[in-house]
Amino acid sequence: MESHELLFWIGFNLFVFAMLAIDLGVLNRKAHVVQFREALTWTGVWIALATSFAIGVYFWRGRPVALEFTTGYLVELALSVDNLFVFLLVFRFFKVPGQFQHKVLFWGILGALVMRGIFIYAGVALIHRFHWIIYVFGAFLIYTGIKLALQKETEVHPENNPVIRWFRKVMPVTHDYVGGKFFTRSQMGLCATPLFLVLLVVETTDVLFAADSIPAILAITRDSFIVYTSNVFAIMGLRSMYFALAGMMDIFHHLHYGLSAILTFIGVKMLISTFFIVPTGWALGIVAAVLALSVVASLVFPKKQPTLVQAESE
Repeated sequence: MESHELLFWIGFNLFVFAMLAIDLGVLNRKAHVVQFREALTWTGVWIALATSFAIGVYFWRGRPVALEFTTGYLVELALSVDNLFVFLLVFRFFKVPGQFQHKVLFWGILGALVMRGIFIYAGVALIHRFHWIIYVFGAFLIYTGIKLALQKETEVHPENNPVIRWFRKVMPVTHDYVGGKFFTRSQMGLCATPLFLVLLVVETTDVLFAADSIPAILAITRDSFIVYTSNVFAIMGLRSMYFALAGMMDIFHHLHYGLSAILTFIGVKMLISTFFIVPTGWALGIVAAVLALSVVASLVFPKKQPTLVQAESE
């Protein structure tokens, strides 16, 4: 890595840590329920920052790389929507008070940044060393896309999570949230709180999501810096997006079909990359069009509510 490239890596990570410090140390020093207006404002801030970064990449490295970043960012943002559904289900399962949800998402996303960095480094290294691995990634994405299309509803069963079951055996867990702490001391010694179990579920679930998202972005570009930055911008905006969309997630019930089509398209793109290169501009247009169609379809054909007879029988 050349010295000027290293400076960009250092500078970008310093920017990320500065934003996290402002978030935790200034804006959210006291636990509170994140309101819709606050969440919407920060969602807009992160989208604006990603757009500004794309413009900077355009002047720094040219239009093709800027398009790669924009496409990668849009794909990662779309795939991250699945994370939002999981967050909602996990918080409902554990009955997490609203004022503690931001804390879980903050540390969960911080852990996700570290794991994504490791996954990206490993993925790029594998492709450079074993070119045939792109066919494995492509086939896996097509399989995941088809599976997602056939999946009726997102299901989460934290009680079956092997990490949670193991953790309960090695450390006692309190029954209440103890003021939003992850750990506390009691007569039994050091104990974890249910909030830490929620964090473990969020972190372990993100490993599964990374298995989809990293091969997807590597089908668009193998530039480590672009892969990493597009992932980071998508993940950093995920927290505020959750609070902005938490009450409206049931509206976008056709979105998983759009995500399925995107994963399948990217998988095919990866499989045929040796024989035909799909222009990045085309890929960006297809991804944007599929997302738009799935959102419009969700609004035009709203989810049917169960009738009173069905509700009573259930």
